[in-house]
Amino acid sequence: MSVRVGEAAQAPDFPAAAKDLLANAQLRKNVRHATDVITNKRAKVVVEMSDWQALRESGHRIKEHVLRHLDYYLDQFEAACTAAGGRVHWARDADEANRIIVEILHTHKASEVIKVKTMTSDEIGLNAALESAGIQPQETDLADLIVQLGNDKPSHIVVPALHRNKTEIRRLFLEKMNLSELGDRPEDLAEAARRYLREKFLRVKFAISGANFAIAETGSVCVVESEGNGRMCVSLPEVLITLVGIEKVIPKFQDLEVFLQLLPRSATGERMNPYNSIWTGLTPGDGPREFHVVLLDNGRTNVLADEHSRETLDCIRCGACLNACPVYRQTGGLAYGSVYAGPIGAILTPQLQSMEHSQSLPYASSLCGACYEVCPVKINIPEILIHLRSKLVQNGDPPISERLAMKGASFALSNSHRFSAAQKLARIGQKPFERNGTIRKLPGTLAGWTESRDLPAIPAESFREWWARRQKSKL
Repeated sequence: MSVRVGEAAQAPDFPAAAKDLLANAQLRKNVRHATDVITNKRAKVVVEMSDWQALRESGHRIKEHVLRHLDYYLDQFEAACTAAGGRVHWARDADEANRIIVEILHTHKASEVIKVKTMTSDEIGLNAALESAGIQPQETDLADLIVQLGNDKPSHIVVPALHRNKTEIRRLFLEKMNLSELGDRPEDLAEAARRYLREKFLRVKFAISGANFAIAETGSVCVVESEGNGRMCVSLPEVLITLVGIEKVIPKFQDLEVFLQLLPRSATGERMNPYNSIWTGLTPGDGPREFHVVLLDNGRTNVLADEHSRETLDCIRCGACLNACPVYRQTGGLAYGSVYAGPIGAILTPQLQSMEHSQSLPYASSLCGACYEVCPVKINIPEILIHLRSKLVQNGDPPISERLAMKGASFALSNSHRFSAAQKLARIGQKPFERNGTIRKLPGTLAGWTESRDLPAIPAESFREWWARRQKSKL
């Protein structure tokens, strides 16, 4: 079975990728600035909601209910969508989804297609599949357009080009759009993108969209966005193909009342998304003449089968956990080697790949819990990270040096006298490396501990020794 999640299967381990990116001062500055802006905006609009915690709980319960009855709601969605004039296709993995989409477009002799809200298409490598089939994909979301023109990779779930600043984007637009001049204000850059895309909106007859929600009750699909490109993509083309992960289904239209309050506040710090597009099947004389929905599994049922981590599928792709994560804020999203970056990527990507790839990602966290605190549907990411780490340990075969080190630690720590003796030996052993109460550089394999942090030296007297001396002085 072919399962792709961006470039994760080929990407370097997180520690190696993060080390390289930590040396990029401009990227780190860009990431910190962008996440600070979003986080501050989110805080202001969340505090306005007296029922915010109740909304989070409602969102969590709705998603929890869906996952317990996912087969029922997927069947209901298919029936309702088909009755409204749409066609539903089921894709087990990336290859099958790509094949279905390419076949639909080949049937219409399409040579170009516009795309919107298509993170799931990045997951399955759809752009590469389209290009191999002679079909040119065109991203229309501003950030996705920047990534595509720069032959780059996304670094954030909501703001894929977050690692780029306006100066870099201006240079890219001048080169790729063949412009003779371009201002450096955000308004100038947005206007350039608008002019570049408008011709394609009006000319290209085929579109591919993702979806934020698929509504089982009505067979409707919902996309929320801030630029209007989504509205153009789902209403102007003659043929519309929507790629949806099976976990995106929600039971009722009324459930949008919860999610359309949670998502914009968590994602971009807005009270409401400027554009909320909802379409149901076909309407004669209005919108696309042909509508297809591709329901994608691609490892999701394997996640569903694990009761300890299935709530990973609750994610509504708001990106709040990335903005709050101290690890992401230092490295940016490129270090994760996947379209799904940050804390949610650290638990989603390995699971979608059946724990065969990206095995370093569950360790790309300090377990501080900030991600759980901001998650609008209360996914307990730290607990899932610990669960995945335990699975990796159980299924793995650690190096002999690590096994010996752990046995040695167990021997020393299981007895107070041995532990005290080990402390005394460590005090002697640390002397060549200690400076002013800090160990700044350890030798050999231990160097990893001190390469990016200062390690406090073992004190001259432990608490147990101080306590024993204190009690003795009282006698």
